Amino acid sequence: MYTPIAGTAGSNLHAGCRDTGDLIYAGSLCGVHNAGSLAGLLECSPRHLTRLFKKQTDCSPIMYLIQLRMVKAKELLRKTDATLQDIAGSVGYPDGYFFSRAFKKYIGVSPVHYRNSLYSSALVRNTRLDNPLSMSECSIDSISGTLHTVIEDNNHYQNYDEGILRMNRNARHSMAFILLLSFTLLLSACSGTSSPAATEGTSQGSNNTAAEQTSQERVLKDALGHEVKVPAQPQRVIASYLEDHLVALGVKPVAQWSVGKNSVQGYLQKELKDVPTIASDLPFEAVLNFKPDLIIMDSASMVEGDKYNQYSKIAPTYVVGSNMNNDWRQELLTVGEVLNKSSEAKQALSSYDKKAAEAKAKLSQTIGQKTVAALWVTDKNVYVVNQSLSSGDVLYKDLGFKIPQVVQEISKTAKANWSNLSLEKLAELDADYVFIVNSKNVSKEDIIKDPVWAGIPAVKAGHVYDFGKDSSWLYTGTIANGQMIDDVLKSVIQ
Repeated sequence: MYTPIAGTAGSNLHAGCRDTGDLIYAGSLCGVHNAGSLAGLLECSPRHLTRLFKKQTDCSPIMYLIQLRMVKAKELLRKTDATLQDIAGSVGYPDGYFFSRAFKKYIGVSPVHYRNSLYSSALVRNTRLDNPLSMSECSIDSISGTLHTVIEDNNHYQNYDEGILRMNRNARHSMAFILLLSFTLLLSACSGTSSPAATEGTSQGSNNTAAEQTSQERVLKDALGHEVKVPAQPQRVIASYLEDHLVALGVKPVAQWSVGKNSVQGYLQKELKDVPTIASDLPFEAVLNFKPDLIIMDSASMVEGDKYNQYSKIAPTYVVGSNMNNDWRQELLTVGEVLNKSSEAKQALSSYDKKAAEAKAKLSQTIGQKTVAALWVTDKNVYVVNQSLSSGDVLYKDLGFKIPQVVQEISKTAKANWSNLSLEKLAELDADYVFIVNSKNVSKEDIIKDPVWAGIPAVKAGHVYDFGKDSSWLYTGTIANGQMIDDVLKSVIQ
């Protein structure tokens, strides 16, 4: 990600430019690093150059260049299916993120939203196609009119000498200077990388490569029926509660969910240790600050009320499931489709299923059919996992363990992954093996020495195993579930 160079006290850029760092960077893209570079090229002082340009155009040279780039960018967004990175390069921004930031700053919406038909139609009705800024600091139309007038008067020129303009200091000749400088900026803005080919009014040839075809945005229908225009290759993804799937697909989000003070999914921190956190309820302002180009929501509950409309104004927003808890396998496949990584999702799922099948066979041969339970112990409560969700799905469906009667009873009415287990029901737990997620900050021995645990078969047989709160037992996905399988095998088969 590009970090703009801070403007120094000695900068010769126009004082009216509000973000000096942005302007220095914009100028450097075309070999014009600041007003001093332009002044050296045209053999005048930077102060004189800026003053002349400002007098004739009401804006600085670099601001004029930025506006030219925004005009071209809007045209490419309207008329082509090119990726944002390709468009950024075509208008002189090698960094796609910086281009998106600059576009939103000067146009008012992100490039993705501008391309969206709803935003695009509104903008086209209210903005002339040759004027990039509805409230710009200077008008390209007015400059163009001035240039046209000056062109017709050959007396306003001096000849080129070895590529260097010899400028007459006469006031009339200053207009010629502005003309040539403007053309220099125009060429800088529109040269370099060739523009993506327009698709409006043209037919696609049959010899298009697969890469060209996959570079186009796709329209996908989410679980709530929204038609979402998804970037072909999203670069800045927020997918709260779905990070396991992202990591499995080789995608690093721009933010990871957290609860409280940096309470994150500990088991994923090898891959996500450098990823900043965002509150799990995804505050709109926080999401906006991360500048995502795609938002993926786990369930309908996360976009209740007007939340979906709010998120979709920030970036294309796709809702994976209509329920609070969704089948994690289908969830992975859906996320893979949204991220244009369907083959990777299928491969990850296939590898997990193979691992689970091998572990199931090994457990069956070693200990036979046994009952097990997963419990989450905190400072105040004990919770038991739903037989069909989270680690319950792994233990009972994938590994083939038998479900204790207590777990079956609670799971009949439970809607959450984990349900509170009363001391009475804990004492009745008929489990041969117990796996504890230990969030109590005491040892396993201190937990099970409480008399209420004494009658549990697993406690009597010494088959109780605990794992820290940073383990994967509270989560789900190919990575989380794979780690649970490893934990079970290491614990049970010794």
